[in-house]
Amino acid sequence: MTLSPETLPGHELIGLQVRVTSSTDPSRVGIEGRVVDETKHTLLIERDSGEVRVPKAGTKFEFVITDEAAASAKGAGTVAQPAVSAGSAGEATASVTVDGRRLLSRPARRTVSGGRLQWR
Repeated sequence: MTLSPETLPGHELIGLQVRVTSSTDPSRVGIEGRVVDETKHTLLIERDSGEVRVPKAGTKFEFVITDEAAASAKGAGTVAQPAVSAGSAGEATASVTVDGRRLLSRPARRTVSGGRLQWR
């Protein structure tokens, strides 16, 4: 499965640029950096000032994807709202907003199932 705005929740998030756009804890809004680790309930974000662990529940994240995935970004979908722009190196980038509740699962299980988890 190719990385696209629609399939982002089913992919590996480590290495992607991310920004917290809303949170139940207002002090977390605006945190941005690179995802360096992920657990079932949190993302570890590396910033210039160090690392910060952000809970997925109650948080909306804006991920930046590049190249082919951004070039194929279409209108707002059920998972994401892509906004296409040019990256720092001239490559196409798309900002994809994802509700943290869509990411609540073990990373390995979420990526194997393609982000389509069903309750049992």
